[in-house]
Amino acid sequence: MRTVLYLHGFASSPEGRKVTLLREALEPEGYRVVAPDLNRPSFGKLDFGEMVGEAVRAAGEAKPSLVVGSSLGALVALAAAKQGGLTAPLILVAPALGFGRRWIEKAAPGDTVPFYHYGQGRDLEVHRKFFQQMADNTADQEPPPQRVVVVMGEEDESVPYAGVMEAWERWEASGRLAPGSRFLPIPGGDHGLIASVDKIADLVRSV
Repeated sequence: MRTVLYLHGFASSPEGRKVTLLREALEPEGYRVVAPDLNRPSFGKLDFGEMVGEAVRAAGEAKPSLVVGSSLGALVALAAAKQGGLTAPLILVAPALGFGRRWIEKAAPGDTVPFYHYGQGRDLEVHRKFFQQMADNTADQEPPPQRVVVVMGEEDESVPYAGVMEAWERWEASGRLAPGSRFLPIPGGDHGLIASVDKIADLVRSV
């Protein structure tokens, strides 16, 4: 049995639509999909360090052969890999690469910022400290030590495609991308990439 560790995105959960569809596609073939809850210590008090710690803990338990990180979950995967807590190949789906200061620039004013949480189906508030933390985050500056595939929709409405491509080109220029790493653009693809879950499942099967 191959185990896939799935790291969900911001304002999502281990029961999100994408991971549910991946389970439906892969588990009948003998895969096990493990998805920890990254809303740590809670959605309202999100802390990137605690999210990374949860990913490392889950990886230690699950011993995954592959890690799929979605959006913010991709940054969590990169940070965990940098620490040595994740060593399996990575598939980064709609990764928030090159997002930088947009985290804080796009946030509404105030000590807390309202966001719709897809896992709970309602608006919840997140402390502003998290967005400042993410604006200062450097997890995407260097490529991970292991093989990585980036899957990015060309029409992503949340994470600018150009910023992700710029980060990828920086990784390529560093000469430190692991052999077999590649960038997979999805023409017409949005941020959710729900319509492209079959392509993601095929990548899981082939990586």
